[in-house]
Amino acid sequence: MATTESSKPWRPFTSNCCSADSQTILGNFSRCRTSKSDFSKNIAPLPSFRRLSFSDLSRSSSTRINEDLAQSFGPDLYDFQLSELRAITQNFSANYMLGEGGFGTVHKGYVDENLRQGLRPQAVAVKLLDIEGLQGHREWLAEVILLGQLRHPHLVKLIGYCCEDEQRLLVYEFMARGRPGISTSLPWGTRLKIAIGAAKGLAFLHGAENPVIYRDFKTSNILLHS
Repeated sequence: MATTESSKPWRPFTSNCCSADSQTILGNFSRCRTSKSDFSKNIAPLPSFRRLSFSDLSRSSSTRINEDLAQSFGPDLYDFQLSELRAITQNFSANYMLGEGGFGTVHKGYVDENLRQGLRPQAVAVKLLDIEGLQGHREWLAEVILLGQLRHPHLVKLIGYCCEDEQRLLVYEFMARGRPGISTSLPWGTRLKIAIGAAKGLAFLHGAENPVIYRDFKTSNILLHS
């Protein structure tokens, strides 16, 4: 897409992203089946991250990736160990599974005050990359870098990540009510709040310094917080 000098470059984005109102989160924990080309072929390095480059980090070791992400994000994102995420999800138990999609599986976990200094006790959603799935390391890395910067009440919050050997995981805040079912009956007032909140989330993405196009916007990606 051609842009003039005064226009803002658009950044395509197809992952867990928006929130609607204080009670709703827009995202897609379990059904996002975008192709690698849809997600990553047009994503450029972010100017605010001097050391981070998709092309460089895609070929880097997990140690180098963790070092660069830690230096760039500092305390804003937690670098979890695989053993920690195994423990809080009962070794990614099927009983804790919230959903499954092109990225892999998503499991519920719970972190306590002893896991990380400054991290409050809370339920989390742990997204485990299927190495042989539709999405891979570049998609994982793009999600960490983009969602690590996007902080807004109407965006699902990325709490942290794990990059250990070949394993790639993401840790999000947990949405207690998940996505409403097809048969769910919501009052019109609640529906209106959800629609307004979703619009605010999209407006934030579109109005960012480097605007983001959220290309997987649909009702099944709306998650209710409470």
